[in-house]
Amino acid sequence: MRFHILTLFPEMILSGMGTSIIGRAQRDGLLSVEARNIRDYTTEKHGHVDDYPYGGGAGMLMQADPILRCYRALSEELQCSPRVIYTTPQGKLFDQGAAKELAREEELVILCGHYEGVDERALALLHADCYSIGDYVLTGGELPAMVMVDAISRMVPGVLSNRESGETESLEGSLLEYPQYTRPEVYEGLRVPPVLLSGDHGRVDRWRREQALLRTRERRPDLFRRVELTKQDKKFLRSLEELDGEI
Repeated sequence: MRFHILTLFPEMILSGMGTSIIGRAQRDGLLSVEARNIRDYTTEKHGHVDDYPYGGGAGMLMQADPILRCYRALSEELQCSPRVIYTTPQGKLFDQGAAKELAREEELVILCGHYEGVDERALALLHADCYSIGDYVLTGGELPAMVMVDAISRMVPGVLSNRESGETESLEGSLLEYPQYTRPEVYEGLRVPPVLLSGDHGRVDRWRREQALLRTRERRPDLFRRVELTKQDKKFLRSLEELDGEI
């Protein structure tokens, strides 16, 4: 998979994406992350890529022309018109499902806005899909772009050394991940749950499922409502309700 980030700050993208799992995946040839400087495609003699918005208002707006020139030059090189994602607080929420869906793309362009955003015509001409990583405003789209690249990359086969780790972690099946422990067995009076030391994989799997249900119900009730409960899950939750009633 190849990511193409259109940005005003390519050095920010490249420095952030060159380490850890994503850096290793690039060195192994499993994916690539390219950052293109939108400023390189402006025809304005001073290198400006922004202007005042029509109708007035605070701040400046990125112009459509440099963005379109940048994308079209990339498309010509690739001999295709790759899908475009625009990072914006106005977009639909980027979640695990979106990461899985986008991981099916061979080429993906992520446009990073800045200032007060971009000329709406750029988004229309690019047929851009708008995504948000949360209900807050950042100074630019570079950090959301890196978040998306990281999440999407984990879904690309071979990127994770243990494929299972991408399928059992938080948010898979709308569940938060269960608590985890490592050595020592006792630390400052706190013990590892005995079931994890039992060697009974069936009991361990069930305990982990129950803990994930409890954690999700407590911390993310919005996610919990989307969980597909098994008969065993329902029995476990009913037992908790009965215990609460006795208390």
